[in-house]
Amino acid sequence: MHYAKKRFGQNFLIDNSVINNIVDSINPQAQDLMIEIGPGLGAMTKPLLSRLDKLNVIELDRDIIPKLINNCIFSDATNKDKLIVNEIDVLKFDFKVFHSNENSGKSSAEMKDLRIVGNLPYNISTPVLFHLLHYRNIIQDMHFMLQKEVVDRIVSAPGNKSYGRLSIMLQTFCTTQALFEVPPYAFEPAPKVNSAILRLQPSFQFDKKIHDFVQYEKLVREAFSQRRKTLKNTLKNICTVTQIEQAGLSPSQRAEELSVSDFVNLHDVIFH
Repeated sequence: MHYAKKRFGQNFLIDNSVINNIVDSINPQAQDLMIEIGPGLGAMTKPLLSRLDKLNVIELDRDIIPKLINNCIFSDATNKDKLIVNEIDVLKFDFKVFHSNENSGKSSAEMKDLRIVGNLPYNISTPVLFHLLHYRNIIQDMHFMLQKEVVDRIVSAPGNKSYGRLSIMLQTFCTTQALFEVPPYAFEPAPKVNSAILRLQPSFQFDKKIHDFVQYEKLVREAFSQRRKTLKNTLKNICTVTQIEQAGLSPSQRAEELSVSDFVNLHDVIFH
């Protein structure tokens, strides 16, 4: 028996109908270059392995890795050759090097982009998502289980209470889609909140106007640092009132009123 560790934010998925629904939504193909983040005891790993020729997983908890391997090969010994475990913190994993190594010797037509899946604990979900944005040019898509509240924030539209920094950052660089909810009873131990499945597909429509990711992220963060204050006040250390107006915005507007395009245009005016 493996007890969930609070420091890793572990909640293990146990409901087979939910697991099958998630895997069907991902729709893995045999040749896919897929990485699972935080496989835990292998609830999703096993059905993924049944459809894939190979699956890389990233797992930090060294105590759980032997159990994961055992669970995955107990029912099918061929999985031993298909499952590759990377014992590392996902925030230290270099997806670019991995992508390059996996595609070594292949022609441009044969090269595959990454498909990333995982059940992300609440305490690291935002850092992981931001980390992956840096690799989006080598990512085909991402499917994550997150707290429903986090998914709601990511897919939220301007004017909504849940609309904020996370909405802007993810929607700038990806198309975002909430697929379905997952109830607490689908996990062991059962969390106190609902979860949801999020699909992210990298988008490059704003790339020509985003000159500096770090500066763009800082602009968005500062704009939402005091939600009730106007742009003129929250952004006074980043830009002038004139620059706000040049972006077609009013200095008296609040960040929650601005669309993704508004933020992109404002960044373009300031840092062009």
